[in-house]
Amino acid sequence: MPPSVATALRRREALQRADRELLGAEWHDSDLVFTTQLGTPIHPRNDYRSFQSLVRRGDLRRVRLHDLLHTAASLLLAQGVAGRVVMEILGHSQISVTMNTYTHVDPEMSRVATDRMEELLWPSE
Repeated sequence: MPPSVATALRRREALQRADRELLGAEWHDSDLVFTTQLGTPIHPRNDYRSFQSLVRRGDLRRVRLHDLLHTAASLLLAQGVAGRVVMEILGHSQISVTMNTYTHVDPEMSRVATDRMEELLWPSE
């Protein structure tokens, strides 16, 4: 887990602890990281609404939550992270799902591949 994610999760834990202390017996302990202010699970529709509100406030292009997953996976693969590692991060059971969904070949990638093959076949002296 990247340190920035660990830091964000610790902040979230502190906020949740404050909510729990404030509500006392009214707090619903669900053992979840992200909950309502009462400790109950967040309804998926409300989660999506909150996300869209953040997108609007940030004046960003409207995207789906799944688009963030797609972007993260594509960026990891483009940075050379092994497909098996990305598969594990995403929780896929088969690497073919990860590779067929999130890999894209652009002209630059093709050029690099052909240059590498050229160097393998005819190394410079």
